[in-house]
Parts: sequence; structure tokens; C-alpha cells
Amino acid sequence: MSLLLLLQTRGRMTAQELADALEVSVRTVYRDVESLGAAGVPVYADRGPAGGYRLLDGYRTRLTGLTADEAQALFLTGMPGPAAELGLGSVLATAELKLRAALPAELADRGERIRQRFHLDAPTWFREPEPTPHLAALARAVWEDRRVEVRYRRWKAPREVTRLLAPLGVVLKAGRWYLVADAGGDVRTYRVGAILELAVLDEHFDRPEDFDLGRCWQEHADRYERGVYRAEATVRMTAAALELTGYVFPPAMARAARAAAGPPDEHGWLRTTVPIESVRHGHIELLKLGAEAEVLAPAELRERFVGTARALAALYPPEPGAAGARAGRGGGSGGPEPAPGEAVRR
Repeated sequence: MSLLLLLQTRGRMTAQELADALEVSVRTVYRDVESLGAAGVPVYADRGPAGGYRLLDGYRTRLTGLTADEAQALFLTGMPGPAAELGLGSVLATAELKLRAALPAELADRGERIRQRFHLDAPTWFREPEPTPHLAALARAVWEDRRVEVRYRRWKAPREVTRLLAPLGVVLKAGRWYLVADAGGDVRTYRVGAILELAVLDEHFDRPEDFDLGRCWQEHADRYERGVYRAEATVRMTAAALELTGYVFPPAMARAARAAAGPPDEHGWLRTTVPIESVRHGHIELLKLGAEAEVLAPAELRERFVGTARALAALYPPEPGAAGARAGRGGGSGGPEPAPGEAVRR
């Protein structure tokens, strides 16, 4: 039945595509297609490189009734905030009303219970929503396969550029919208909030048949995480600081720091390697660990920490009559003493 519904909703599909979608072997697909044909379902096989299985034009199965679990899952897909940003807020509300009206009373009641018990809030903590005034128009261009011309603000010089793009899809990631588009034969990603001007052109483009937005975005995300950290810092830190990295570092940095950590020494300190984007970025991120971490390399990053320590000492001189500065690293935060004979740069 799943195979039949796939052919009904997607049209022609190869045996391998059906096997991948259903997570079965190609041999199982062949067997099930034969069973459907024997049951009177008009499934046809088109030969050749562009071939595959398809249903006779006009044939539709009526086996599309929703189960209770499926109806509940539909109510979990509602995202009123993102839908409104896409210009589909009223459309979504109307669709939900029609869905509730079409469902049996029991399933409609379950949908309302889901709404009262589960809520999706896409943006991350401590971040204001990013204005995206061009998102609705961009979404229409994506839907209609129309080219767009954008004036875009980027991080490197020249800061503002104009690009002619074939928009392939939009992605909501951690509360921010991104455009995936073909730019002169290269598929690239643009932050929608950085688009300064947008013109939807009358020119249409041919969407690549093998383009998969989900797979493309995952590849971009993986490539971004691998490529953004172009340097490394060798750091000596306490076990408590290593645990803290999972809360104060970006996930990729925290994972790498924990994976590279050696065993603690007799004072509870350990060495690890932390990926950083730049010296400036490493300085900002590693400062979050306070006196529980010491940068050993690169020298430029260590010198920057030396300057920061001196500046902080000037801002917070000892009170008159105070007992004096505590000896050892991390004295102000209760951290362990440095290893015997190891120099501590002030």
C-alpha cells in the first residue's frame, strides 16, 4: 500500500527510488509490483534510462483514510509563525479548519488536544527575530520557478553585491531563514535577512530534476561546520571547564574539544585541541571558560589573553589591606594550582 501511495503522489519512480523510499530491497519492490498487478492495480513499467514504474493516468486509490496517529501528527506540523512570514498564515488557518471539519469528531478532538499539549517555537534562545521583508515574495518565486535579482549584504568586501539567482528553496534554521539558489551553475546559500532588495523577474528557469532540498541543506551544513574552523588552539583546562564547553561553545567546537582531550594530570588539568575560526574568534570563545583554561598555542592567541589578563588586573586592583593575590592559576575562581615548575604568564 505504501508503494501504491508513493506512485500516486510522486508519479513515475524507478525501482531503486522506491526501494530507497520504503527502505527495502529492489527485489522486494519487483515482488510487490507484481502483486499489485495481480490484484488489478494498473502499474506499468517504462523502459529506458528515463523509465520507471507508474500508474495508469487517472487511476487513484481510495485507501487514503487517516489513522488516529496520522491525524494527530498532522496537527504537530502547524507552524503559525513561519507560515505567517511566508505569507501563508491565513492559508494555514483555513487549511486546519478544513482538516478539522473533514475529520471524524474523535480525531478532531485529538487534534485540539495535541494543540493544547505541544507547541513548536523555532527560534533559539536569546536571539531577536530577524526581519525578513522579502521572504514572502521570495517564497512565491521559489514556488513559481522564477528568477530573482537580489542586492545582498555579505560579510566580506565588497559588502553589497547584486546577484541573479534561480531560487530552489528556503530553509528555516534556528529561527533564521536561508535561501538555497543556483548562482551561475553553483548551488549556494544566502541568509534571507541579508537581502536588501529583491526583484522577482518574469523569466522562468528549469528546476534540476535530481535536486533534493533536504539533502542539499544537510551537505551545506556539514560543509560549513568543517570549513568554518580554519585554525586550532592548544588549551590546558580543568575537567570542569571541559564539561562546560558543551554549554558555552558551539556544538562542533565542544565535540572536538572533548574528543581530543587527554587524561587529567595529578592536578585535574588536561590538554586538548579546540577548533577556532580565527584568533579573534578563539579569544572570544575561550574567555567564556575564565581562569579554568590556559591557552598554550598559537602564540598570537596566548599573547591576546596576556593582554586581557593585564587589562582586567588594572580594572580590578586589590583592595587596600586585602590579603593579596592568590597564588596559582584560577585562584579567583577556586581553580586548581598549576603543575609544579610550570611557568604562569601574567
